[in-house]
Amino acid sequence: MAYDIALLPGDGIGPEVVEASLPVVEAAATACGVSFETTAYDWGSERYLETGAMMPGDGLEDLRDHDAIVLGAVGHPDVPDHVTLGGLRLTITKGFKQHVCRRPTYLYEGVTSPLRGYVDGDIDFVVYRQNTEGEYADVGGRKYRGFENEVAVQSALYTREGTEAVVRAAFEAASERAGRLTNVTKSNAQSHGMVFWDDVVQEVGKAYPDVEVGRLLVDAASMDFVRRPDEFDVLVASNLFGDILTDLGAGISGSMGLAPSTNVDPTGERPSMFEPVHGSAFDITGEGVANPIATVRSWALLWDHLDEPGVAGALRDAVAAQLADAGAPRTPDIGGDAGTEHVAADLRERVSSTAGDGL
Repeated sequence: MAYDIALLPGDGIGPEVVEASLPVVEAAATACGVSFETTAYDWGSERYLETGAMMPGDGLEDLRDHDAIVLGAVGHPDVPDHVTLGGLRLTITKGFKQHVCRRPTYLYEGVTSPLRGYVDGDIDFVVYRQNTEGEYADVGGRKYRGFENEVAVQSALYTREGTEAVVRAAFEAASERAGRLTNVTKSNAQSHGMVFWDDVVQEVGKAYPDVEVGRLLVDAASMDFVRRPDEFDVLVASNLFGDILTDLGAGISGSMGLAPSTNVDPTGERPSMFEPVHGSAFDITGEGVANPIATVRSWALLWDHLDEPGVAGALRDAVAAQLADAGAPRTPDIGGDAGTEHVAADLRERVSSTAGDGL
């Protein structure tokens, strides 16, 4: 079977890391007897500046028949962020009901955490973030613009479908890991949406009696990410809270350049999307120093999703081996001076040599 993958390189460093990652992924797939084809779509901010739209109006139909999607990055200094995000990524995640954003955080051997006393494996948790609703639902409006009585209303929206989807995925993960789930909320101040969220966690949790459930307000969770990150296993949070916490998670585990992400339709009826967390990073665009590891790890999550554990494992093993090797090339974000292509070429070589040992 040949898989059909859509590529959305997007903006900034997105095209750089997507292009650099492809030979690594191709080597891993070939070693495992897996074949795939890619179709690239030039959607993003440059298209918006030319046409007024980040993607075509029928773009979802173009993507629908692909087995999965890889997104490089979204964001441009000349286009408002709410336009770039809403015009591409959110259009896809909402349109394809990709309710589950999974973001693992792991401190690798050879990577230094800014937190004292933590070494490889001490930080190892995964955040399940509601990906289509909550604070990103875009419910609200503005009135009387420019006048003294101007008012802006931004409402969060939670549905049972969307909330149950991510909560159930988090419980499933916790049952397969250490059996601990932390529900991150703000129900002391948000007595409708967040209390509903807590109710859903409690209801779904009845089907997982072996999972220990804890609850933290998001401000306390942020503090504990710094104070005791080693005590977390699986966390579940709303869209905004999960986004903030996972950026913090990337920071304490070494770099945003290492952080992968999924956008999954849990029903499997529509394609899911995989992307690095780091964004478009226009401050380093074109310099050739962007870290491709977050994209390679996102590809690994894609192959997990497609039930090809051999390919996923080959990519993860290559990343772990490279980071543990003090003499290996590394990009500036993790203390090196190597470029994107050098790091990617080394990863490809490691995948190929492992294949020669009988992968």
